[in-house]
Amino acid sequence: MSSQPLKTLSPRQLLLVGIIALVAAGGIAANGLISRARNKQDLVQWTKAQAVPSVALAKLVRGDAEQKLILPGSLQPYSKATVYARVNGYVKNWNKDIGAPAKTGEVLASIEAPDLDQQLAQAKATLASAKANHDIAAITAGRNNTLVQRHVVSQQIADQTAADAEAKKAVMDASAAYVRQLEAMQSFKQIVAPFDGVVTARNTDIGALINSGSAGQALFEASDLHRVRIYVEVPQAFTADLRPGLKATFEMPQYPGQKFDATLVTTSNAMNETSRSMLVELQADNADGKLFGGTYCRVDFQIPGNPNMVRLPATALMPVNRGVQVAVLGDSNKVVLKSIQLGRDFGDTVEVTAGLSPQDQVIDSPPETLQTGDTVHVAPPTASSTATQAGAMKAHLRAPGILDQTASHAGRAAP
Repeated sequence: MSSQPLKTLSPRQLLLVGIIALVAAGGIAANGLISRARNKQDLVQWTKAQAVPSVALAKLVRGDAEQKLILPGSLQPYSKATVYARVNGYVKNWNKDIGAPAKTGEVLASIEAPDLDQQLAQAKATLASAKANHDIAAITAGRNNTLVQRHVVSQQIADQTAADAEAKKAVMDASAAYVRQLEAMQSFKQIVAPFDGVVTARNTDIGALINSGSAGQALFEASDLHRVRIYVEVPQAFTADLRPGLKATFEMPQYPGQKFDATLVTTSNAMNETSRSMLVELQADNADGKLFGGTYCRVDFQIPGNPNMVRLPATALMPVNRGVQVAVLGDSNKVVLKSIQLGRDFGDTVEVTAGLSPQDQVIDSPPETLQTGDTVHVAPPTASSTATQAGAMKAHLRAPGILDQTASHAGRAAP
């Protein structure tokens, strides 16, 4: 095997190869420096972008023309009376049972009162005796007056007989008054209905011993149900909008899906210090007789709203030492912190009475470190957040508990 000698490059060729290698090395170094500078610029831009917080905007809603307030209520008859006996005795018979209609003055039951009968008989006999004594005294006085004129008897005797006649007349009048009193008591042997209504309770039976007065047992209970009264305890936060004539509807469990109309008649004008609520009275017609006393109901008030009020999600609030603030998006995506005053608390949303207008862009769930003048980036709304805000805005005002709503309102209200 023959060996060939290596070919030696000329100096010119060696110089050309060196220049090419130097140019290649310079290109590689330049490319690395440019790539590093570009990466550094991208890192700076990414860092700046991360320093600007991304926020979402809350949806503001104007106050409704009418707002609903649902509270528990209690139905009571327009008039209700517990009937007691005025005389002692025994029940002779009763004519009306529970559920029976009764007119004013209609007899519900009769009482046997033998003691009263004997007292009346004795009083009448005493009256007859007093009348006889008065008659003879009056005749004697008349005769003596005539004899005085004839100078047969003295004037003193005539005066004495006249005075005796007046005394006998007073005794007779007293006896007559006592007879009338017992006759009036005799009328109470008939237990009558106090007004047109329905007998809602009968607590006695034939032969039962009756004691007169409220210390004894109640015999009957009568209710006037042509109209009903509805009593509701309204939390303090909602009492400012309650006025006589305010319309409402109510529902009852025994009539599902059926609503009845009612009108607010009066308020107690006094606050219960324990529950911080006010008692109000509504009335409703009961021509069809479907409404009964003691019934539970759910009252739906149609409270006038203020269209200029603004409602926003509770998540947009920023509590501070003195009150509450919200973060508003200003020009050039700059943040402006505004102090606001809260009204009613609806749970998911709150009512703003001052410090905010419907045109403001309020930031929802703002970061705690957000300050006035900070720049933010507005993130596009997601489908889930949009649905959540829509559901919160559609929620009706409900008050299942007086204490809960009052405490919630106090917690949201600015001091």
